[in-house]
Amino acid sequence: MKCISIDLDGTLLNSEHEISEENEKVLNELKAQGHELILNTGRALADVLQLKAVQNLEIPIFCINGSVLYSHTRERLYEATLTISTFNEILPILKGLGAGILVYTNHGGFPSTLPPLKDKSKEDLDTFFQEFNYDEILELENLKIYKLIALVHHDQLEKVDEIKAALAGKFPITMASSFPNNVEITSGDAHKGKALLRYQQMMDLSFDEIIAFGDGGNDLGQFEVANVSVAMGNAPLYVQQKADFITKTNDEDGFSYAVRHLLHLTDTPVGQH
Repeated sequence: MKCISIDLDGTLLNSEHEISEENEKVLNELKAQGHELILNTGRALADVLQLKAVQNLEIPIFCINGSVLYSHTRERLYEATLTISTFNEILPILKGLGAGILVYTNHGGFPSTLPPLKDKSKEDLDTFFQEFNYDEILELENLKIYKLIALVHHDQLEKVDEIKAALAGKFPITMASSFPNNVEITSGDAHKGKALLRYQQMMDLSFDEIIAFGDGGNDLGQFEVANVSVAMGNAPLYVQQKADFITKTNDEDGFSYAVRHLLHLTDTPVGQH
């Protein structure tokens, strides 16, 4: 049994945030062959389940960069959280650097999760973040904080390195960028690669091979533990350089294209790195 670990945004999903007919067909073929399919995403579960094709797939979903693991029946198997004290220390640092801040919790995302923001203008985003009172989050009952996302505008990408430098080595956290303009901050125990190893151990499984698909900096964790790592054609160069194979883009069914080659379902060549 192979384990196929698949990122969502920029990987399995096209630019319209949909799973194409071809990709859906390959997912069903892999499942029918008895392979372990896992969605390994930075998204929260509610944002994943909005995708109709995913609702029909009974497969495990690892959310928020390995912070929360769900079984194929949506049973929560594991969670890793940021402490309230860490949150309280990091928040003013991010505000001081002028970042927009998203907080993923067991009560949902505040002031939002990332997917709904994709069409907002720069001005709307600034207002959106400035008007939100983050103290309200701390008043929530039995609060669990899974992830912070520091978001910067696309014309201020230098701030991403500033944010990473300001936090590096000072907190028990994992940092990664799912897009060039963000920094995702999770518990030091949360990591897409650690999640795969943890799941394998928890479920007493032995994978013949782990094949990981991704396009962002937060996918490097799964590349580290995979036997075969596949970067999308739309992935940044630094991600492609860490992969064993580079496939077509997410708008060219790059996922299904690579699967058909790697599992010898077709003789179409994939660019080898």
